[in-house]
Amino acid sequence: MSNIQTILKKVRELEIKSKKLTNHLFAGEYHSAFKGRGMLFKEVREYQAGDDTRFIDWNVSARLGHPYSKVFEEERELTMMLMVDISKSSLFGTSHLRKKDLITEICAVLAFSAMKNQDKVGAVFFSDRIEKYIPPKKGRDHILYLVRELLTAEPKGKGTRIEEAIRFTNNMLKHRCIAFLLSDFVDEQYEDALKVAARRHDLIGIKVYDKMDMELPRVGLMEVEDAETGATTWVDTSSAKVQYAYKQQFSLNEAQCQEHFKKAGADLLYIRTDEDYVKVLQQFFIKRM
Repeated sequence: MSNIQTILKKVRELEIKSKKLTNHLFAGEYHSAFKGRGMLFKEVREYQAGDDTRFIDWNVSARLGHPYSKVFEEERELTMMLMVDISKSSLFGTSHLRKKDLITEICAVLAFSAMKNQDKVGAVFFSDRIEKYIPPKKGRDHILYLVRELLTAEPKGKGTRIEEAIRFTNNMLKHRCIAFLLSDFVDEQYEDALKVAARRHDLIGIKVYDKMDMELPRVGLMEVEDAETGATTWVDTSSAKVQYAYKQQFSLNEAQCQEHFKKAGADLLYIRTDEDYVKVLQQFFIKRM
């Protein structure tokens, strides 16, 4: 089977799996989780008991001599943006899937959920630079194109700059959107950009990680390579000091990530490569409902 045939087969498999999840597990839950996140002004009417006083139109009320309330309606068409970390660290994985494979599946499920809700979907692929921008559009053909690009994406950059992706997305999208940021978050300088994005958009982070990101196997001397820089070094995995330092680095990164999202007022989900991402997404949707 040629490489193109293999990719098309994988795209079709992801479509079937995603549609099955969307139709059965996430039926209505995606819409319920995000409805009301985009509201449009409809009209003003006389104030009624129980109306939210925050929506009183004081200018109209003063002109007509009694209180009037602003009425809003749910914005029927939403836009979902997928900010996807395709840096070389995403190629790591020691269990069922690599981080990249898991991120691709999650993106496919989210994209088909949005399609079922008649929403637009776009994407930003990034490493330490913007690798590709796919403007938001509707329709099955567009989603299949997006999934195919995810499967074949290869970074030109050698690092990870989350801030770059967030700022680019903010500049490209002037209206509020649902923004998913998928990465292993092996980066530090993105706190300010995250705060700005969370004020403008409904921002959800998805931290994808592998169990070996947390703890090294105890196999004695092992040569390890930095996936993003290519630098190699020998590590004594039997050393208690090395094990502690490795775990500590992961814990510090995790704590920093949590703190950034908490300060920004944005949601953060954790999904490990050997865990069921479906349950995590379903619980998130239900919580939002």
